[in-house]
This record gives sequence, structure tokens and C-alpha cells, in this order.
Amino acid sequence: MRRFIIFCFFVLANVFVSAQKITRVTITGSGITEMVTVKLNDNAIVNLSLTGNVINYGMEYFSERVSNYSRLENYNGRVEMYAATDDNASAGKVKYIGGTAITYYASYEDESLRGKIKMIGTLAINYYMPYENELEKGKIKNIGSSSFTYYSSFDNADLKGKLKSIGTTNLNYYSSFDDKAFRGKIKSIGYISFTYYSSYEKQFAGAMKTGNVFQNLVAGINFVIT
Repeated sequence: MRRFIIFCFFVLANVFVSAQKITRVTITGSGITEMVTVKLNDNAIVNLSLTGNVINYGMEYFSERVSNYSRLENYNGRVEMYAATDDNASAGKVKYIGGTAITYYASYEDESLRGKIKMIGTLAINYYMPYENELEKGKIKNIGSSSFTYYSSFDNADLKGKLKSIGTTNLNYYSSFDDKAFRGKIKSIGYISFTYYSSYEKQFAGAMKTGNVFQNLVAGINFVIT
């Protein structure tokens, strides 16, 4: 009996460790959030847009020769798609990646939600509704327990609509009052700060001066600047 209990404990622990979770957020040089990466049970990943669409999915290959270099490779496990006879909002979209099911808001649900991802395995995804701020509507509001906020239409012109926070991690950007070479670019993510060469430094203007484009690990999520 004791052995059985120990076995069950390790099975449950393994399920917990392998559960779906946000692992990375990719931000462009101009400060636009390009995608959110969710890791699945068997180490496959799925990349999502902030509007709840699948950009791509597969296995991430890390180079042993080039530091921080990775590429997305085909996933050779089980991939199942929704059939043409399924609900119009999900027909033709990916249904299973390995053992992880992906569901979508159906055609009978609110028009602003139809076709957006609803669940990735056990992760529920919610979105801002049309009656909320104009620059938030349709964007991800929560992935599991992680909440997403965005700069509103009342904020500085170079901040409007950009990702403001994920959970307790705040993202700040250089505003329209800053040097033209780096206005709108990411300024800080949590405790990590970024600076850039100014427009007066012609040879490098706009290039990152301090900070790291890779491995910006904050609260368990890697933030990558492309």
C-alpha cells in the first residue's frame, strides 16, 4: 500500500511539473509583443498572438554551438485537426498537439470571441470584451492565473496598446518624449532595464546599449527582444 501511495505521488508530481505554462514572451525591437509561448506536456511549444490565434507550434531546438540560438522544428507526435464538419469557429484548426487538447470559442458565443483559443490543456484563456478599453478589446486578458494588461488610449502615444504587465511583472517603454532613436522601445521588464544608443550616435543609433536580448528571466518567464 505504501509503495502504491508513493507511486501515485510521483505520477501526480510529474503531471504537475509537466503542466502547460507560459515560458516566453517575444517582443520586437519597436516594443510590439510578437507572441506568447506556451509549453505543453511533452516539451512541445505553441506560439500565440495576443489576439488568441495559433501562430505556429513544434519542438524547439537549441544549438549546442551558438549560445541562445534556437529554432522551431516540426512536431512528429500526434497532431489532430478539427474536421470541416465541426463548429465553424474551430473547423480546420489544430485540436490536439500530443496529448494536449486545444479548444476554441464556438460560433454561438460572443462574436468578439468566436474562433479564439479557449483552452490549452488545463490553461483557460480569457479576453477583453468590446465594452472595455478600445485598445484592449479582443486581446488576451488571462492565461491561466496570469493576467495581462495593456496601455490604454489615455497613455502616451508610443505606449498605447502595448503590453503593460503579465501577472506581477511590469513592462515599461520609452515614450514619445524620449530620443527618436529609441522611443517606443522596451525600457524595462520587471527589474531588468534596457538602454539604447541615441540619434546622436549615428553609427549605432537605436541599437541596444545595455541589457540582453536573450534570457531575460522574470517571474519564471523568459522575455526575448528580437
